[in-house]
Amino acid sequence: MKKILESWNRISLVKQICLGLAVGILLALVAPKSLSGITILGDLFVGALKAVAPMLVFFLVASALCHHRQGQRTNMKSIIALYLAGTFLAGLMAVLASFLFPVQLVLAAGQESVSAPEGLAEVLRTLVFNLVSNPITALANANYIGILAWALVLGLALKNASEGTKTLMEDVANALSVMVRWVIRFAPLGVMGLVFNAIAASGLSTLLGYLQLVVLLVGVMAFVALVVNPLMVFVMIRRNPYPLVFQCLRESGITAFFTRSSAANIPVNMALCEKLGLDKNTYSISIPLGATINMAGAAVTIATLTLAATHTLGVQVDLPTAIVLSFLSALSACGASGVAGGSLLLIPLACSLFGIPNDLAMEVVGVGFIVGVVQDSCETALNSSTDVLFTAAAEWGARRRAGN
Repeated sequence: MKKILESWNRISLVKQICLGLAVGILLALVAPKSLSGITILGDLFVGALKAVAPMLVFFLVASALCHHRQGQRTNMKSIIALYLAGTFLAGLMAVLASFLFPVQLVLAAGQESVSAPEGLAEVLRTLVFNLVSNPITALANANYIGILAWALVLGLALKNASEGTKTLMEDVANALSVMVRWVIRFAPLGVMGLVFNAIAASGLSTLLGYLQLVVLLVGVMAFVALVVNPLMVFVMIRRNPYPLVFQCLRESGITAFFTRSSAANIPVNMALCEKLGLDKNTYSISIPLGATINMAGAAVTIATLTLAATHTLGVQVDLPTAIVLSFLSALSACGASGVAGGSLLLIPLACSLFGIPNDLAMEVVGVGFIVGVVQDSCETALNSSTDVLFTAAAEWGARRRAGN
């Protein structure tokens, strides 16, 4: 048994995950009912990551800020600019693709029993109130906006604390990072359970009726990941961006694809940033922040499904309105983490721009839930892997300009 474990540990985590994926698909196709207990592996894996991630984010951010010295350089301005620009460009690409390849929906999916925000003011109001949420409640409910806000406040308040207190904060953050690494070692089993559950519950044939929409969504996200993002990175580092792009997709995107949670993937991104040799004072803040505002995949989903609704209903969309939709998709996507249900529940907000009634818009949301098996996975993979990509691009760009 010891030799088997040693041989298994010598295999890279990505290959282990791919093996877990293959086994999960095979078992779901062969015996979806008799082996239903396998789904608990996926639930345990995601549950463990989600449980430890809020505490990790809180202590990492607070520790980084309390150790920050006046005049110490970070690249946060460049990173935030990349986050916002990337989200807007993703929404713009979705708008252009929807004009080139219009998709129509069969609006018979039924309305989901969810409550969508009625306007942008409600989205912004939710975000603002999440900022001042009780810190214990924020940790318990994984409210990352509140967690970030209170971690920032605590970190700044501890800047003049004793070295012993600062060391304690760092030790707690490091201990939580070790705990996360232990959990991640079980990723192959978790992925096996997650993919088994998805296929056993929905079946491979479920998405065939919405294949054109799925292809458009995935195609736009792939274009953003493989063309738009590399161009932005090239502007920053002025060398071939694809080795970094593929590494981020391979080591961050794959796990995010299966966990379908940017929050749960934060520890994975932290480990990748450390592997890339990035500045911990920067990435300990930029990665949690990216999980909140860097939402290129969400912008693609909002814009694509909204324009699919306009094509279905025969609503004419002119160029200025389409550009407004790109901005609205980007802004709404940045607020997706502050709204229960994520990006899909912000579709009615975008649909209101074209006068589409809320009842019809909620049917579009229903379609989104149906294709969510693929859409949400790809969206999360794009969002989460881009957090590391832009963090690395900003730092490498700063090194290039400094001549290092």
